[in-house]
Amino acid sequence: MKDMDMSEDMSDMDMGDMNMNGHNMDMMNHGGHMMHMGNLKRKFWVSLILTIPIIFMSPMMGVSLPFQIMIHPWTDYIVAIIGTITFIYGGQPFFSGARGELASKKPAMMTLIAMGITVAFVYSIYAVLANQVFNSSTHVMDFFWELATLIDIMLLGHWIEMDTVMNAGSAVDKLAKLLPSKAHKIIDDQPKDVNISELNIDDIVEVRAGEKIPADGIVINGSSSVNESMLTGEAALVTKKVDDTVIGGSVNSEGTFEVKITGTGKSGYLAQVMELVQNAQDSKSSKENMADRVAGLLFYAALTVAIVAFISWLLIDNLAIALSIAVTVLVIACPHALGLAIPLVVARSTAIAASHGLLIQHREAMETVNQIKYVLMDKTGTLTEGNFKVHQFKSVNDNLTDDQVLGLMAGLENSSSHPLAVGILQAAKDAQITPADAQDVSQQTGVGISGSIDGTTYSIVSAGYIEKQQIDTQKLDLSNLLSSGDSISFLINGNEILGYVGQGDTIKPSAEKLIKDLKNQNIIPVMLTGDNQQSATIVADHLGINEVHAQLLPEDKEQIIRKYQDTGAKVMMVGDGVNDAPSLARADIGVAIGSGTQVAISSADIILVKSDPASITEFIDLAKKTTRKMTQNLWWGAGYNIITIPLAAGVLAPIGFVLNPVVGAVVMSLSTVIVALNAMTLRND
Repeated sequence: MKDMDMSEDMSDMDMGDMNMNGHNMDMMNHGGHMMHMGNLKRKFWVSLILTIPIIFMSPMMGVSLPFQIMIHPWTDYIVAIIGTITFIYGGQPFFSGARGELASKKPAMMTLIAMGITVAFVYSIYAVLANQVFNSSTHVMDFFWELATLIDIMLLGHWIEMDTVMNAGSAVDKLAKLLPSKAHKIIDDQPKDVNISELNIDDIVEVRAGEKIPADGIVINGSSSVNESMLTGEAALVTKKVDDTVIGGSVNSEGTFEVKITGTGKSGYLAQVMELVQNAQDSKSSKENMADRVAGLLFYAALTVAIVAFISWLLIDNLAIALSIAVTVLVIACPHALGLAIPLVVARSTAIAASHGLLIQHREAMETVNQIKYVLMDKTGTLTEGNFKVHQFKSVNDNLTDDQVLGLMAGLENSSSHPLAVGILQAAKDAQITPADAQDVSQQTGVGISGSIDGTTYSIVSAGYIEKQQIDTQKLDLSNLLSSGDSISFLINGNEILGYVGQGDTIKPSAEKLIKDLKNQNIIPVMLTGDNQQSATIVADHLGINEVHAQLLPEDKEQIIRKYQDTGAKVMMVGDGVNDAPSLARADIGVAIGSGTQVAISSADIILVKSDPASITEFIDLAKKTTRKMTQNLWWGAGYNIITIPLAAGVLAPIGFVLNPVVGAVVMSLSTVIVALNAMTLRND
């Protein structure tokens, strides 16, 4: 799993500077070269300004346009000087990227661009010298027009991608804005209002009723109920007491408590989510890699065709014609449209996803959706609300009353935030039962929760544990109890059952529609749960889920996913990101529903900011539309090159057809516009 802890040297970053359009998100990796947003934007505008006189003074593919200006005898020299500046200044990012690709022996997009602009520049300088210095009897066509416009288009494409990428964080921007501007910092035992930018690790702040918590921290004094819905998607209030953690941006609903700051700036939860978005933008999907592979193939194809064309035309005609055709092939091969084909679609889809509360950590998940056969879902917190209410509690031991059983269980669960624990604590509070004072409480993998009360060790376990350990159940009708539909938790001492608590959950309103949508797309829904078989079956029958696996431990879920994958099927796992971490990591696509946990952030491919099953359908729909747009753009981008390269080489010359350079330029421009417009029309309505 990814470690989301940040180094301490980043902890002093001003939380107010964490805007996705700020400087912490203005870097992006392309072709092994880090591009800086500010530099790229500046390079585009400077190159565009330099291109204007080139357009007015240089012919396009050798054809003079009506609006062109001629300043004899200096026109060619002026264009050459401006073109040289544009080539060196505007082409720098592509040269750096090409060096990285060639160093890894994988020429791709950057190498193809660098080759195109280099050939265009060198040949254009040769053309100027041949025409103006050596007074060539035949006019040699230059490519300064193509050189400048290619640099502009590629710089613009990368700028648009980076700008859209950063706008994809708009949903997270809203989270950052949840932070208050001021905090009540405890100085000399007195609260003093300070800007949150002045908060440091280990500072103590006072949080009053109705106020937003200014930063991540640990409660050291007082208690309250905190509303974390804007961060986790869960509407229920979360009880916070001494030693509990709180998240910056959540709202203190009642009471006053003091918090010791543990995270500010990049070490805080909100900053980690922002880093998640940044990591998502830096990752490359297989479709993007395909675009690079296509560019690599075009690089070799263009180079091969250019060499063959040069030799062929040298034998057929003369050196000037042969060289001109070879250069035309290499210039036409420049990936104007291909360079924009995938980045624009991915940037657009990422922006749409963020606006719908979907944070994409691994882009590969977008393409894999089309191959998904099974969607495995945790029950509690995913398909159900996770807000458990105690329906029954009973002692089966002559020495304990029903209230004492509930008090013991509440004591063990007093430090837990699990939905079942919250339900038990709420029931004890409603019944005015004081939780027992439990010591040495710990979570036991495969068991449950254990602790010591008045020198006696007690444990709270599930029905699955009772059956696996073959604990005597003669004192209760286990079959009838489990068939009630409640989740049953047992209080045991050693191998003796002392009592139990039965809790019920509520199915989420959109869960039923999710199951229907999955079935309509020929995707099989499967329920995985640690709950008993009877309770799981009741929920599954209501939702229309035919495949149910109950009474599972975390490792059981992971093994079930392996079994489905062993059949050759692609599997999506949807869980709460806590007990489901192993299965989220194992699945072809891991979706964490409820983004308030570190485990969710570190183990899932997709994070659903809102804990709404409907978001799963939105993700699937968006992913399919994104893949379709990628494929369309790849065909548009590569199709132009596939057709024009052999035509530019004169493959149809024997029948009297040679591609007019002007037609090639027009088609190139149209292809670029179509790719850009096609990407921008991506919607998820």
